[in-house]
Amino acid sequence: MAKMSAVSVGKIKETGYHRDNGDGGARGLYLQVSPATGGGLSKSWIYRYVSPVTGKPRWMGLGPADVIGLAKARELARTAREKVVLGDDPIEDRRTQQAARRIASARALTFGKCAADYIEQHRAGWKNPKHAAQWKSTFEGDNATTRAINDLPVAAVDTALVLKVLRPIWLKKPESAGRDRGRIERVLAWATVSEFRQGENPARWRGHLSEMLPAKSKIHKVKPHKAVPYVEVPGFMADLRDRDSVSARALEFTVLSATRTNETIGAVWDEIDMQKKVWTIPAVRMKAEREHRVPLSDRSVEILKGLPREGKYVFPGGKANKPLSNMAQLELLKGMIGNGYTVHGFRSSFRDWCKEQTNFPREIAELALAHMVADKSEAAYSRGDALDKRRLLMAAWAKYCATKPLKAASVTPIRGGMS
Repeated sequence: MAKMSAVSVGKIKETGYHRDNGDGGARGLYLQVSPATGGGLSKSWIYRYVSPVTGKPRWMGLGPADVIGLAKARELARTAREKVVLGDDPIEDRRTQQAARRIASARALTFGKCAADYIEQHRAGWKNPKHAAQWKSTFEGDNATTRAINDLPVAAVDTALVLKVLRPIWLKKPESAGRDRGRIERVLAWATVSEFRQGENPARWRGHLSEMLPAKSKIHKVKPHKAVPYVEVPGFMADLRDRDSVSARALEFTVLSATRTNETIGAVWDEIDMQKKVWTIPAVRMKAEREHRVPLSDRSVEILKGLPREGKYVFPGGKANKPLSNMAQLELLKGMIGNGYTVHGFRSSFRDWCKEQTNFPREIAELALAHMVADKSEAAYSRGDALDKRRLLMAAWAKYCATKPLKAASVTPIRGGMS
């Protein structure tokens, strides 16, 4: 091909590689012409050379021809050729320079900024708004767990700094400290993949922090929620039915449904199908982040029919358009039977009753509690929610709750028709 000129570059229409023969110092410079995605032609500069490191031919992009002119392209090709002559591979040299620039830029990027970017990029994938709030509490504000390292370059965060954050809370609050460690590890992993830092993750547990901090299980034994023994539930429920308040109806409904406090007080009328006698709790309000259908017993339906329809919440609070306080049921429980017992404990009462006084399969009871199951035989039930079978269970539970108080020794097992 004849010597290229700025004018001839614009006139070349044939696709392929066109060699520039106009500058000996820039030998290996080509103009690549290819069809453009939106129609027309795309032109870019390529420098072809044999790597002095591997001995293999390589093609190095120098930029689009509409941005990089012929003279500049020749200059870039000459510079690359000089590196080859000196025994360097220009592509690898460019990658090294790019990495160095990223590292230099990362030195100005703080850990706190990385955490904020991580939360923003993952927020859409978190179904529960509380999840995002919990993440923000770890990294943002005056009481943030990571406040000691938030203003430091993320590239500088090492094991010593991670331990500086975790050690003050590890023994005092092992559960929350463990969650914070996991979040720090995720942010640092994101920063590494984003090439803002290099090396191993200093917040990883296995084979690293596990050698420097005691396992949570060795520090803190989780105490189960104190539960009313199931044999005493009928007597408690009789007393509860005699109380006339929204809190009393909410607590009774919670016990009959075997649900959690937040699931009950967050219930809205749109979730209730009175005709089918089903309460559908959306995934965003469930601990397991899976939709949960609760079959309603006759007594549960009776409770709902007796409630005032004031706003969207089934159990309204004292303020307009606000649900009942999450402490209202607990305060009522304390007033009835003293401190120590919890509303959540009634789920244990229900589970013990299922085990000791019925023949309902274990997996049906677990589904009623919206527990995730791992056993293969139980997982078969999890593909559906066994609503009809659970309806029989919840009806039997409601019937038991309405019986006269019985002594443990005289309780007769309920045979619910399940095998």
